[in-house]
Parts: sequence; structure tokens; C-alpha cells
Amino acid sequence: MLKRRVPASLFGRSLLIIVLPVAVMQIAVTYAFFDAHWQTVNSHLSEGLAGDVALILQSYQEDPSAAAVKRLSDRAQQTVGLSVALQEGAILPGGRRPPLIVSVDRSLRRALAMRIDAPFWFDTERYPAYVDVRVKVAGGVIRIIAPKDRVFATQGYVFIIWLTLATLLLTAVAIAFIRNQVRSIERLAAAAEAFGKGAEVEFQPHGAREVRQAAAAFIAMKARIQRHIVQRTALLASVSHDLRTPLTRLKLELALSKPTARTRAMKADLAEMEHMIDEYLAFARGEGGEAVESVDLRQLIEEVSEGAVRAGARVEVVSQSGLSARVKPNALKRALANLVMNAAAHGERVEVTARASVGGGVEIFVDDDGPGVPPERFEDVLAPFGRLDQSRNQNRKGVGLGLAIARDVARGHGGEVTLERSPIGGLRAIVRLPA
Repeated sequence: MLKRRVPASLFGRSLLIIVLPVAVMQIAVTYAFFDAHWQTVNSHLSEGLAGDVALILQSYQEDPSAAAVKRLSDRAQQTVGLSVALQEGAILPGGRRPPLIVSVDRSLRRALAMRIDAPFWFDTERYPAYVDVRVKVAGGVIRIIAPKDRVFATQGYVFIIWLTLATLLLTAVAIAFIRNQVRSIERLAAAAEAFGKGAEVEFQPHGAREVRQAAAAFIAMKARIQRHIVQRTALLASVSHDLRTPLTRLKLELALSKPTARTRAMKADLAEMEHMIDEYLAFARGEGGEAVESVDLRQLIEEVSEGAVRAGARVEVVSQSGLSARVKPNALKRALANLVMNAAAHGERVEVTARASVGGGVEIFVDDDGPGVPPERFEDVLAPFGRLDQSRNQNRKGVGLGLAIARDVARGHGGEVTLERSPIGGLRAIVRLPA
């Protein structure tokens, strides 16, 4: 339960680590202040006022004449700052406003009950700066108006206000510093995500020493990966050149030879070998050097479908209008071409559908009406060189890299390629691309 209530973000957790102990300390200090100091002071003040009220009541009972009441009122005003008046024939009020601070009323009621035997009534909320105390006496009610600072320490509010302002100021400073540190981590995460999608990343380390160390490690890793890609591409280009030279000589020799069934078979073998080399190189090279740009997906899918139609496939395209995505156009076109041609090779009908996904981004579905693939073999056919002989006939020109290349391209964009059963009977390949 505690783990579910803790903030998930680093910013929230860092702020909680700083603010929670301060808040607990402030609450403890405030409680100790109220319990050990403020309540004690308020009790003493209430007892002092109750003693003055008791003295006034005793003086009135000793001489209830009008002249004595007048002298008592003047003396109370001059000596203790109390306003005293006799309300002849009056009765005690029946109700009063609910107190803002219950402890103040509790202290005053306790003090008056200890010093006065007669019925009394008081109100600490009627007047902002005064307390109204009334005592039932023979002939009416004695009303005493006392300054509120005679009942409780009004400076206690100042302490609470300063304590609150200090907490808010500390929280604001903590937010500013933590936000600055978290922003460095967010920039590093954004750079890593962009690099994972194949975008060119220009990133400078910022923030605390540990964050800068992580950023420097990321930059070094990025350089090593890019260097590996460049070296692999150069090596494969060299291998391609070395292999194509003898292939070209063989093709030339066969072209000059007398056409026979044997030479035709050899030409077919050479064509298959050349196609295999092209697929190997395409899978290993990828499209790392291509720039990311915004493209109209419907137009791109129609271009891919036109190429498949020219090759003899029957393709139907369904796409939302205005659907676009930031991708590497040639890489995505090549991935979709592999999926479409793979579907056309195993079915008579191919449907390509593009739509915006619910969580953001786009989804492209490539369906065929072929024999399909068992669900437990989906991962096998997506793996490099994965081929099935049971449900989908082996493509003699291929080496099992078409789906692997498509998945590699999708993952290079931060997306994924998955397989499932097609609504039209065969296999459905789903290309998911992020927003």
C-alpha cells in the first residue's frame, strides 16, 4: 500500500524526501509549542481574567447600589482594563457562536467555573478584539468586556504564520533545485530515446556529477555503436564487391554459352545467389544513415502497393486521410515492401490498412488469405533466417530475412512488428510506430 502511494517520478520522490521530514519537524514543533507553551500561557491568562471577574462579582455582592456599581466600573476600567456594566432585569443569552479555537474557550470555561459559583456565559467570537463575559446576579446580569489578549496569547498566530512561510519558502527552494537536477535526467532520457529511434542526437552533459557521468557513458556508447555500424557497413560493402565480381564473370560466361537446359538452371542458381547476397546485405546494413522526416503514410503505402501490383500481386489499400508519421521513408518503404511481397507470395489477396492507434502513433496492418502460421511459430518466422515449410511454402528466392528486416526497421523507429491471425484467413503483420 505504501509503495502505491509513493510518487513514481524522481522529481516527486526527491521532493518527498526533502519536504516530508521538514513537514514532520514543523508539525512536531507546532504541537510542542501549543501543548507546552501556548496552552499554558492561555490557562494562566484565563485564570487571571477569571480572578478579576470573581473580584468584581464579590465587590458587587458586598454593595449592589448604583453608586457602588459606578465606582466599581470606573475602578475596573482604570486598573485592569475591563468594561463593567450592570444590565438590570436581563437574563443570560441562550447560545453563542462556535469558537475558532476550542482550546481557548475550554481554558476560560474551566477558569470561570473554578472561581465563580453563579451561572455565567461568555463569547470569544462576537467581537474581533474583545471577550464578552456575563454573570447572573440578583437583579440582572453583570456584563464584562475584556480585551482578547487578557484571555489568550495572540502572538501565537504570528509564530504559526512564520513557521508556515518558512516551510513554503523551503519547499519552493527545494522544488527549484530538484527540478533543475531532474531536467538533466529527462534530457538524457530523451536523447537515449531519440537515438534508439535512429534520429541524430546532439547532446551535452548537464546536471550533477553522477548525471554527467551517465551522460558521458551514453555519448561513448553512442559513438561505439555508430562506429560499429560504419565498420560493418564498410565490411559488407567490400564483401558485396568481392562477391559480385565473380558472379558477374559467371553471368557473362553463361550469357555467351549456348542456351541449354543446363545453362538455364545455372542462370537461375546465379540469380538466386545474387538475390540472397542482396538480402544479406540489406539486413546487415539497415538504413542507419537516412534522415527522419514527416511522410504521408497513405502515399507511401500506395507506392509500395504499386510495386507489388506490378510484380503480379493483388493489393487493396485502406488508410485514413491525412495520416502522417516521422520516419525514415526508404527504410519504412522497404519494410512494408517485404511484408506486402511476403503476403503476396503466400496468398492471392493482400490488404494493407493504416490507422491512428488509440495510445498515440500509427498502426499498419498487412493481411493475406494464405495458409497462415501457427501462433506458437510467430516468433520463429520473425527471427532472422526463420522459415516455415509446413504451413507457408518455402520461398525459394528468399533466405528468411523479409520479416526480420521489417521488424528491425520498426524497432529502429521505436516501434514493433507483431503477428496474429488475419480476419481474411491468413497471416496479419502489424507494424506499430510511435507518435
